[in-house]
Amino acid sequence: MDASTAKFDYLLRQGDNALILSQQLSQLCGKGPALEEDMALTNVALDLLGQTRMWLTYAGELEGKGRDEDRMAFHRDAHAYRNVLLVEQPNGSYADTMMRQFFFDTWHYFLMQGLLKSSDQRIAEIAEKSLKEITYHLRRSGDLVVRLGDGTDVSHAKMQAAADELWMYTGEVFIYDEIDNAMVEQGIAPPVEGLRAAFLEHVSEIFAEATLTMPSPDAWMQRGGKQGRHSEHLGYILAEMQFLQRAYPGAEW
Repeated sequence: MDASTAKFDYLLRQGDNALILSQQLSQLCGKGPALEEDMALTNVALDLLGQTRMWLTYAGELEGKGRDEDRMAFHRDAHAYRNVLLVEQPNGSYADTMMRQFFFDTWHYFLMQGLLKSSDQRIAEIAEKSLKEITYHLRRSGDLVVRLGDGTDVSHAKMQAAADELWMYTGEVFIYDEIDNAMVEQGIAPPVEGLRAAFLEHVSEIFAEATLTMPSPDAWMQRGGKQGRHSEHLGYILAEMQFLQRAYPGAEW
């Protein structure tokens, strides 16, 4: 695999992670447990969508085949998506939604911090722009994990169940393959050891405050999303997201 191909795939991974989670959160518009939360979920979805555009635009330019961010998003099948399995897990209850968000935000925050030092100036600039939003995302999701985990018996039980259910999807981001390793070798992406240590430390601190039991870091982890092997959930997500462009190719407002 040559350097440009590896970088293209790496850019797709970042864009697809943000895009699929944005789509998931957008489905909750008007369904938040409180007005403030409803607005917050929508704002996070919009932030992620903006980040998606930056990643996929760069990927399209690097590919050189004339595909912009819209074609990248709406004209790829599930097997061509490179998002991790975590972001395609169902919204479920509000506990599931927020635990999924917290796990993603924690990894996302430390990854963007690492990408600030990327040897690719364009990637470093995207990370710098994104980090301001992601810092808020992490503060918000962490605060809600604490409030719900250390809340009532019911909220605590639901948050613990969500943590136990979603934990097996958190390790995929730390399972580096030839693409990740190529990015590290080129100085484009940070090494995995520091990212994983920072992730585990932050999750441990928040869980302690939330009176939640953190699952074992050595637990078995799901994998495959980064290589295009997805759960059945992604097909349903894309069917809704891509319907208009699939039915009316090239349609514009």
